[in-house]
Amino acid sequence: MSRICHIDIDDSGLPAPTPEMEQERKVAVFDLLEDNSFLLPDRDDRPVPPGPYRLGLAIRERRLVVEIAQEDGARVGELHLALGPFRQVVKDYDQICASYFDAVKRLPPSQIEAIDMARRGIHNEGARVLQERLDGKAEIDLDTARRLFTLISVLNRGA
Repeated sequence: MSRICHIDIDDSGLPAPTPEMEQERKVAVFDLLEDNSFLLPDRDDRPVPPGPYRLGLAIRERRLVVEIAQEDGARVGELHLALGPFRQVVKDYDQICASYFDAVKRLPPSQIEAIDMARRGIHNEGARVLQERLDGKAEIDLDTARRLFTLISVLNRGA
C-alpha cells in the first residue's frame, strides 16, 4: 500500500502557532490521512519495504527532515530537503493566508473568493516545488503534495 497512515510533526522549539495556523494544520493532517498517495522508488536494486508509511516531519539545522517508517514503526529511511527552494513560496503563502483570514472576518464573499483563488494558486506552486524536491526520492500526487506543503509551511513559519 503506497500511502501515509500516520504523521507526526515535531514543532518543538517553534513558537506556538496562531489559532488559524493550528486549524490549517489540523485540516491538512485529517485530509492527508483520509486520502493520499506516497510511493518510495526502488533504490540500488533493493526492494522498498512496503507501506503504508508513518511520516515524521521536522525542521533541523535549516533543513526539512522527513522520517519514514512502516506502519509497525520499523524505520525505512529519512529524507533531507533544503528549505531554500521553499522560502519564497512559504513567505508568499503566509502573506496570502494572513490576508485571507483577515478578509473572512470583514469582506464580502466576492472579495474573499478573489483572495482565495490567489491563495490556491500559491498553494499549488508550493505543492509543485515539493514534488520537484522529492523527484527520485518519493512520488506523491498533487493533493498529497498540497497537504504536505501546508504542514511544511506551518513548520517553516516558526523556523
